[in-house]
Amino acid sequence: MEEFNSGDIVKAHYKTGIYVGKVIEDRDRFYLVQILAVEKHPMQGDLHNPGKTENVFFHQRKALSYLEKANIQKEAVHPYEESIPDYTESLKQSVEQLRKKLERRETEFNVNAKQQLEDLEKQYFS
Repeated sequence: MEEFNSGDIVKAHYKTGIYVGKVIEDRDRFYLVQILAVEKHPMQGDLHNPGKTENVFFHQRKALSYLEKANIQKEAVHPYEESIPDYTESLKQSVEQLRKKLERRETEFNVNAKQQLEDLEKQYFS
């Protein structure tokens, strides 16, 4: 596992999202990472029951905000060598990628997830 220092730019997997961020602090088993861009928008629904809609609470999952800080397990933090994208543009692209994925098949889960995503878009971009 690679070690990172304060100020290093990294790719960080957090729950079901992937982000570009800056390491702020080493916290033993975690890095405190400040979010700079979104590479993959979090999936909607129940993290513990992916793809399920019955007898689960179907969560709306927002992407981490610009400059928000998150404790991310060290195993989920990797080097990032590319230029850092604009946060708003990266968020728009990640939402669009998730929408395309959800539109491939019309399942009850995908319909529910798409509704949550549409609501999030209104919150993000209005």
